[in-house]
Amino acid sequence: MKFETLAIRLQSKRSGNKEHSTAIYPTSSFVFDNAEQMRDIFSGEEEGNIYSRFTNPTCREFEEKIAALEKMEDAMATATGMAAVFAGFAALLRKGDHILVSRAVFGSTFNMMKNYLQHWGIEYTYVHPGEVDTWEQHVKPNSKMLYLETPSNPGLALVDLEKASQLCKKHNLLLNVDNCFATPYLQNPADWGADIVIHSATKFIDGQGRVLGGVVAANKEIIEKVHSFVRNTGPSLSPFNAWILTKSLETLAVRMDRHCDNAEALASWLESRGSLARVNYPFLDSHPDVAIARKQMRRGGGIVTFELEGGLKAGQEFLNALKMLSLTANLGDSRSIASHPASTTHARVAEEDRLAVGITPGLIRISCGLEHIDDIIADIDSALSSIQ
Repeated sequence: MKFETLAIRLQSKRSGNKEHSTAIYPTSSFVFDNAEQMRDIFSGEEEGNIYSRFTNPTCREFEEKIAALEKMEDAMATATGMAAVFAGFAALLRKGDHILVSRAVFGSTFNMMKNYLQHWGIEYTYVHPGEVDTWEQHVKPNSKMLYLETPSNPGLALVDLEKASQLCKKHNLLLNVDNCFATPYLQNPADWGADIVIHSATKFIDGQGRVLGGVVAANKEIIEKVHSFVRNTGPSLSPFNAWILTKSLETLAVRMDRHCDNAEALASWLESRGSLARVNYPFLDSHPDVAIARKQMRRGGGIVTFELEGGLKAGQEFLNALKMLSLTANLGDSRSIASHPASTTHARVAEEDRLAVGITPGLIRISCGLEHIDDIIADIDSALSSIQ
């Protein structure tokens, strides 16, 4: 079946009630027929649900859909996107291990490396996303993983997944890819050799700013380790959130097409306006990584960034001048959202690290929603005109 059909038709087996829409199982625990069955399920000799921190039918449906859409064997859902990022590290790395990390990653991932993994004896080396050919010189005997985002948040840097995979195979590294911005509809890192794919399902997968969630997809061996970590440490996805997310997947394709339509139109309009220092969108001919984007992505995604000449002050004035776009700490919503990374999501990242990946003081990130493109452009045009 094609992507759109899988996203809609993969669901849990119908109960005796013959429901058409997938059911939700909001229960903390599950019962057993007898003591012998309880023993067998706890020992793993028989499959079954025990406790929703371990497994839940609603969560399992979401996991199986993501695994299928990402072309992976299995998946494990988590309470948030950052819980998925952390589970992908904590379940697979040990004290003394070393990882290569693309410098263009989300601010909380920067802080996770600095404030937690480093203190637990896990070493890391940042590598520039646009210089994959130089990454090999940073591989160490204790290197175990390469972690990256493509496109990155918020700079929209692209990494050539084919080259990254070749490096990982040569040195026996796990390739761990955050695919949040692209979603499985626009990009499948597994096609290029990724071992692990991470999502913040809070973003485009939910698509309406309703719930938090994350997911790790990989082969069964890796997911067994991630599942054990989540089961024992507790960052499990709630059944209610899983139900929202699995229903959201049914409309992911049509929503992403509209997000992309709006983002492409906005990026072209911003570039034609001529008054901005820089406009950034993966499928613009002016994007430095456009060839990579067109090679491994179906379309350019729903995020556009641009740079204002006036730095921090201009960025804040622009946000204050908007009338329709939302100012909120999210993206991938049906509502268009504007943010200023240098003063918010990446404010705690060192300035030299921000500048190294294009997060300048005047950078604005627009998450294009599903409104009419004329209204999105009109609001941004009005705000730009008021500060320029």
